[in-house]
Amino acid sequence: MIKNILWDFDGVILDSMKVRDWGFREIFKSFDNEKVEALLKYHTLNGGLSRYVKIRYFYEEILGKEITENEVLEYANEFSLLMKKELVNPINLIPDSLKFIKENYKKYNFHIVSGSDQEELRFLCKELKIDYYFLSIYGSPTPKSKLVKDLLDSYKYNHTVTCLIGDSINDFEAARDNGIYFLAYNNSEIEKLSDISPLF
Repeated sequence: MIKNILWDFDGVILDSMKVRDWGFREIFKSFDNEKVEALLKYHTLNGGLSRYVKIRYFYEEILGKEITENEVLEYANEFSLLMKKELVNPINLIPDSLKFIKENYKKYNFHIVSGSDQEELRFLCKELKIDYYFLSIYGSPTPKSKLVKDLLDSYKYNHTVTCLIGDSINDFEAARDNGIYFLAYNNSEIEKLSDISPLF
């Protein structure tokens, strides 16, 4: 019997992947298009990773260049400004998830653990008027596995009644690393990794 549900955000609560694809194209528009598309492929395969990791990956692995921490932060801030402007439209909320959240937030302990920037995440949840349904909202730059660990420790949750709902391999790994259940959502390629039956 699940009591605690940790939600990923992008692709699970908010249909934001196309907007985030556009955001990466926008902040890297001065670079070779083929290399930017390689980043977007990495971004799609690793939805649960933070933009800080993806920006560094673009420079170090795709471009073969060094990038300073300050430069990573500058790109991340530019990306965040674009997201805050584009993602506040409630039309991007995923209806099935939203319905389940609204109907069950008193039955379960809901939290958000996301690869999205924490400050941006809290801003979006407040603007979309959904922050009320969650006991906590955590995001990057802290890696997801650590976010989950810290949350479990802080709330003293029993691992056997806790699950993480996510749409990427990174979400599965964060759940596995912390010994909690995983429920794949909105991604047929990882459905076989689910430990429990769909809740909605």
